[in-house]
Amino acid sequence: MKKTIAMAMTGLSIVFGSCGGNNSQNTTSQDDNFTYEVDAFADLQILRYKVPEFESLSLEQKELIYYLAQAAAEGRDILYDQNGKYNLAIRRTLEAIYANYSGDKADKNYQEFETYLKRVWFSNGIHHHYGEEKFLPGFSKEFFEAEVKKLPADKVPVMENQTVEDFFTMIEPVMFDPNVMAKKVNQADGVDLIKTSANNYYGDGVTQEEVEAFYAKMKNPNDSTPIMYGMNSRLVKENGKLVEKVWKVGGLYSPAIERIVGWLEKAKGVAENDAQKTVIEKLISFYTTGDLKTFDKYAIAWVQDSLSRVDFVNGFTESYGDPLGMKASWESTVNFKNTEATKRTEIISTNAQWFEDHSPVDPRFRKEEVKGVTAKVITVAQLGGDCYPSTPIGINLPNSNWIRKDYGSKSVTIENIMEAYDKAAEHSGFSQEFVWSSVELDLLHKYGFITDVLHTDLHEILGHGSGQLMPGVDPDALKAYGSTIEEARADLFGLYYIADPKLVELGIIPSADAFKAEYYRFMMNGLMTQLTRIEPGKTIEEAHMRNRQLIARWVYEKGKADNVVEFKQRDGKTFVVVNDYAKLRNLFGQLLAEIQRVKSEGDFNGAKSLVENYAVQVDQKLLTEVLDRYKALNLKPYKGFVNPVFEAVTDKDGKIKDVKISYNEGYVEQMLRYSKDFSSLPTYN
Repeated sequence: MKKTIAMAMTGLSIVFGSCGGNNSQNTTSQDDNFTYEVDAFADLQILRYKVPEFESLSLEQKELIYYLAQAAAEGRDILYDQNGKYNLAIRRTLEAIYANYSGDKADKNYQEFETYLKRVWFSNGIHHHYGEEKFLPGFSKEFFEAEVKKLPADKVPVMENQTVEDFFTMIEPVMFDPNVMAKKVNQADGVDLIKTSANNYYGDGVTQEEVEAFYAKMKNPNDSTPIMYGMNSRLVKENGKLVEKVWKVGGLYSPAIERIVGWLEKAKGVAENDAQKTVIEKLISFYTTGDLKTFDKYAIAWVQDSLSRVDFVNGFTESYGDPLGMKASWESTVNFKNTEATKRTEIISTNAQWFEDHSPVDPRFRKEEVKGVTAKVITVAQLGGDCYPSTPIGINLPNSNWIRKDYGSKSVTIENIMEAYDKAAEHSGFSQEFVWSSVELDLLHKYGFITDVLHTDLHEILGHGSGQLMPGVDPDALKAYGSTIEEARADLFGLYYIADPKLVELGIIPSADAFKAEYYRFMMNGLMTQLTRIEPGKTIEEAHMRNRQLIARWVYEKGKADNVVEFKQRDGKTFVVVNDYAKLRNLFGQLLAEIQRVKSEGDFNGAKSLVENYAVQVDQKLLTEVLDRYKALNLKPYKGFVNPVFEAVTDKDGKIKDVKISYNEGYVEQMLRYSKDFSSLPTYN
């Protein structure tokens, strides 16, 4: 069961403005001197974000954020290892070469080496953070071998009893052979998804059939409060038997988890209230025991803490990195409430029952009573693990269905991240290239940011918080298709309601026509412009991209008879045009009803049909055109962030008397500092 953390969670959700961005190193906001853009390489752009109002927080709140930020940095190595068992070895080797290189830095091999290292940092490993495929070095094997052999012996991360030559022989195909560990997460139909995925959630020789059988035996279909089986462990074979290696203090990843716990202990000492202190205590207990019932108690306490201004996520959370949607990657965010902007989300969450009751889905699949939906707009202060450098713009947790049903959920919109995207995209030329006419441009200019943020609110607060499973339905019934279906469900809920007159009545949307900006943006993106993230000849693998194409293609096909949406040509270029917004909303409602049915009934075949027929395949001719047009704009399709730097100012006794924040650390500097200060795991785990 997955939510839009992707962490998102939105792997990220695509912001209209975020598709663009000037590749200059010095992009600044027009209304201040803050520099948003930090670096650009390959298909990536690095930005920074502001943390407004940090200085106005109390000393205790600043201190709390400082400790939580340190804890957020300590789990970085865990994610590298989860993403692939050789990732730490490769990162440490590359960093050693970078630090010890004495050759010509203008040499093409070295320049390609720098780009590759930056990509490994960005993706927390050797597979593309979004497309899942392995990216290959642009430098030669000979260059790499020579540089490895030049390193001091203690800088080469060899295994026990392994020579440097043996190390190179082991690591060379992992890096250079496109057929070795080709995909981090394989979602292709008809193959063993475990054997063909390069992630490190399962040991050598473990098959998909064995994994599914192993966890099926554990599950009790009559258990109304099931744990999320397998969430915090690696499943391996020992003496021919499957065994879970649990991630906990004293277990797998213990050195990093111990340091996380150490910072959480400090955070507990400056908690804002007893409820927040309880949350931290229960998280520490989970990390110490690895017990998933304890994790559920932590999740419930976290949901129930609605008064603390400072909040955080820290732990094994989202399962997008596991093709079976069970094992959770490590991630963290540290944030505090944007009190003014939260008024909008509070209106939405207060009216959650109305939206549920008027949903176009079958009443059997609606919640009779929506419980504990708390929503806020946050200012993020630190990103970590699977939320860094690429981050979601919205979060909805916890992921356990029964906790959401019985206790509710927390939904957040990360507005300072969305603002950074928007500022960095000013004057990119993207909209002028892909938007059909001045009518749509005017809509997007007038309402685009407002409706984009609002759709994120609706997606997180109402979409992920809506609906229910039928009694006895396994939360993992949709298997590899579960993530895509869940994200489509949340997106459709938001799309359906962003056009509802209720939003005008509630005063959270400025005009009855404002929704058209989001409808046009979504259809243009789902049908065409998100293809900027796909390589020629490839299909769509990532769950959020599949979700968007599934929705856009389905409504396009179903609306053909009425010409609801069409492709038009002008000057040899393709554009998306929406001809009937009212009928488009009706189609969104029809698909929402079907998607909710599939999820509520655990209809695996229905999910497979929707995803395979609408979400996966790519029109290669259109892809070529989109890539050519996008390339001409000199833009980067993917964005990520460096964190601000927090400095604790102490008195002569070591007591913190202030916490300073600064924004001038570069991408390379931050990555090297994190590798130096927050890298406690062995190279091989």
